[in-house]
Amino acid sequence: MTPEEMASVREDLEAFAAELFDGFFRADQRRWGQAYVRGLLLDGRRKSVEPMAARLGEDGNRQALAHFITSSPWDAAHVRARLAWRMHEAIGPEALIIDDTGFLKDGDASACVSRQYTGTAGKVTNCQVGVSAHLATDHASAAVDWRLFVPASWDPASPRADEVKVARRIRCGIPAQVGHVEKWQLALDMIDETRSWGIDIPLVVADAGYGDAAAFRHALEERDLPYAVGISGRHTAHPAQAQPVQPVCTGTGRPAEMQNPEPAQPVKDLVIAAGKAAARPVSWRQGSRPGKGRSGFKRMYSRFVALRVRPAGRGVRKAAKDLELPERWLLAEWPTGESEPVQYWLSSLPSGMPLATLVRLAKLRWRIEHDYREMKQALGLAHFEGRTFNGWHHHVTLVSAAHAFCTLQRLAPDPKDTAQA
Repeated sequence: MTPEEMASVREDLEAFAAELFDGFFRADQRRWGQAYVRGLLLDGRRKSVEPMAARLGEDGNRQALAHFITSSPWDAAHVRARLAWRMHEAIGPEALIIDDTGFLKDGDASACVSRQYTGTAGKVTNCQVGVSAHLATDHASAAVDWRLFVPASWDPASPRADEVKVARRIRCGIPAQVGHVEKWQLALDMIDETRSWGIDIPLVVADAGYGDAAAFRHALEERDLPYAVGISGRHTAHPAQAQPVQPVCTGTGRPAEMQNPEPAQPVKDLVIAAGKAAARPVSWRQGSRPGKGRSGFKRMYSRFVALRVRPAGRGVRKAAKDLELPERWLLAEWPTGESEPVQYWLSSLPSGMPLATLVRLAKLRWRIEHDYREMKQALGLAHFEGRTFNGWHHHVTLVSAAHAFCTLQRLAPDPKDTAQA
C-alpha cells in the first residue's frame, strides 16, 4: 500500500470512528475508542491491550486503553446501534443470522467462564460463550449485537448455582438483574433490540441449536418474522395435506378438540418416504476452494428435497378458532451417495419460493462462520484479557466495529476503476 493509500485509509477510519462514537460526551472516550479500533486493525499476532499499546505510537497509553475498555461507563448498545445503521445501509441485508462462539480460557476468573460445550473446540471445555447477531447477504455481513451467555452455575437464583462463581459476580461486574437464560432467549433479546433501533429484519437464519427450540420458532412467528432455521431429524410433522377432524362426540360433555387422523412423523421419515428421487440438484454459491468454475473457484453443490409440512404442536395461531396447524417448508439436504438426508431446516418463507432461493437463504448461515474466522484470526476477538462483564461487551463491540470497517473498505469502489470510468 502506498503512503497515499495508507493516508486515505486512515482518513476513512477517522470518519468511521467519529460516526460510531459521536454520542460520547467526553473527548477522551472518543479518542480512545478510535485508538482501540485502530489497534485491532494494525498488524500483530496478539490484540490484547498491552501489545496493541506498543504498536499505537502516540496513542499507545496502555493504562488509558485498559480503563476505556474495562472500566469506562460507555454503553456498548449505543455503538452497536450506530454500527447497525451504517452496515444496514451498506450491505442491504437479506437476513439476520444468529449463532454463538466460544472464547477458550485457561483460568476461571473471567465473567461467566465455565466448563461447557462450544463448537469452537468441538467439546466441553473451559470457556465463555458469546451469542451474536449478524446482518448478512451473500456478499457481505457484519456482527451488530452480542450477549455473553451466563451459565446456570453463575446465577444465584439457579438450583445449579456454584457458590464460588456466584461470589465472583461482583468482582466481574455482572449486573444483579443478569442471570441464566437459554441462548435462544438471548437471541430473541437481540432481535428485539435490533428492531428497536429501526432495523428491518427480512429473515432470521439460525442453526439447529436455535431451531430445535420450538419456543424460539413460535416467538419469531408471534413477531411476524420469517425464518429459515436448522432442526434435527427427530422433530415431528404432518404432511401438508393432513387435515384435522372432529372426533365423534358420544356424551353430553365438552366437545372433543379437533385432531389429526394420523400421528405426526419424524421429519426424517417424511423425507425418506418422499424418496431420493424427489431430491433436486442445487448450486447455491461460489466456494472458497479452487475449482473448475468460470471464476476459478468450486461452486457449492448438493441435492435437496423440499416438502410442505405442518410441524406438530399447535404453535402460534392468529385466532383461537384457527385449529389448523401452520404449513411450513421442510428442507432436507440429501447428497448423492448418502443413504439418508444429512441436514434439515424448517422455514416460514412463502409457499411459492423457488427451491434454489430457499436453499441459498437457508445456507446463508455460512457468513457467520466467515465473520467469526476473520474476527478471531485477524482482529483479536478472543484476545481480551480483562475479567469484567462490561469489558467483554466493550471488546467484542469494538472488534465488530473493526470488522465492519474492513467490510466497508472491501465494498468501496476501487479509485482506479472510478478514474478509468
